[in-house]
Amino acid sequence: MAKIAVGRRWLRGVGALAALGLSLALGLWLAFQLSPWPSVWLVRQAFEAGAREASAALEKHVSGGLREWQDLAYDPADPDGRLDVYAPADANAPLATVVWIHGGGFISGDKRDVANYARVLAGQGFTVVSVQYTIAPEARYPTPLLQANRAVGFLARGDHGLPVDPSRLVLAGDSAGAQLAAQLAAAYADPGYAAAIGFEPALPPGGLAGTLLYCGPYDAGLVGGEGPFAGFMRTVFWAYFGLREIGDDPLLAQFSVPRHVSPAFPPTFISVGNADPLAAHSVALADALEARGVPVTRLFFPDDHQPPLGHEYQFDLDGEAGQRALRESVDFLRGLPPRGAP
Repeated sequence: MAKIAVGRRWLRGVGALAALGLSLALGLWLAFQLSPWPSVWLVRQAFEAGAREASAALEKHVSGGLREWQDLAYDPADPDGRLDVYAPADANAPLATVVWIHGGGFISGDKRDVANYARVLAGQGFTVVSVQYTIAPEARYPTPLLQANRAVGFLARGDHGLPVDPSRLVLAGDSAGAQLAAQLAAAYADPGYAAAIGFEPALPPGGLAGTLLYCGPYDAGLVGGEGPFAGFMRTVFWAYFGLREIGDDPLLAQFSVPRHVSPAFPPTFISVGNADPLAAHSVALADALEARGVPVTRLFFPDDHQPPLGHEYQFDLDGEAGQRALRESVDFLRGLPPRGAP
């Protein structure tokens, strides 16, 4: 009888554990259905680990002789309104300035993630500014765009004592940051587009010297509801736009830069890896710009390029493709003439 009683208690325990496991599984499922936060948290863990690894690999490519300014306030009223500046230590005059907006799928990332790449670029004779903005879902579209606009306004005013040439400002970015840079450039080129988004442009048409764009998601119409990337993009759209489904929506149409470029868009360097799930976006933006007569420098790779070049390939300076991207980016930047400052 004692053995039977023990067996019954064991069965009841197993049943209780099974019920608890089912309840936990149901709770997790509900959490993922009711809020983007669980998925965002998982993405952030993966992205932050990748960013740390990429940054560490870049350290050996950073040259000495730089001066840095950390956490300068471009908007004192905004806790995230900060930027970092890197420039050659011997700069005795304003330099062509690359304003870099970091990636992270709009839901992750930090200006420090691109610090070593900014140092590498600064070592080539530029001032490089890395801009902080508020990621989603803490802030939704178009908040990061408005923050980046305020950062550009701060730099363009020229009363900050930094080696920044307001007539040679270049908007740059990687991944989500490339989309933000491209959308902001489109808004500067077309004040009507800026008004539709809801902000006053910090620069007039012609105020940018150029854009330098890597691996961006420029067109929501190219984001499908199926495939290995679809789940991630659903998380992004929910967190950044508050949209549960990928589909037609006025916000997504506004976000899609190829639909809003004009002939006043500045000269652009655009690149993406051949194995990047977002490769079609870069091609679409390059095609749209060229159709409007905008000078475009493309760095694309054949479909069969080996090794396959994935998302953010440009940060791998241990590889030939990353080195080529850096060389061609520097050549592009050096070839840009000054533009009209506000």
